[in-house]
Amino acid sequence: QVQLVESGGNLVHPGGSLRLACAASGSIFSINEMGWYRQAPGKQRELVAAVTSGGSTTYTDSVKGRFTISRDNGKNTVYLQMNSLKPEDTAVYYCNAFVTVVARSSMRYWGQGTQVTVSS
Repeated sequence: QVQLVESGGNLVHPGGSLRLACAASGSIFSINEMGWYRQAPGKQRELVAAVTSGGSTTYTDSVKGRFTISRDNGKNTVYLQMNSLKPEDTAVYYCNAFVTVVARSSMRYWGQGTQVTVSS
């Protein structure tokens, strides 16, 4: 079993910054892709950013230049540095990881979500 635990969500003013973290634990053999998704009220969940084990990154257009995803492979942890936050960034942010467990099966796991609210 694998658990993803997120932290860092909060209420912040427009233009402010937050750093989200997500730590994976359990019977992990390896983690390929880790990423962050978000879901705003009444909207579908969308990919925000993702990073492979080799460090390749991808971002949705609306966060390019403002958000930075990174990971610490030794700690099985992924981070999302969010700068210049806008009200439209308000959402529940979910961590996601494609994990190969010790038994060599692979699947995607989700965290429980952390609320980010951008408001004056």
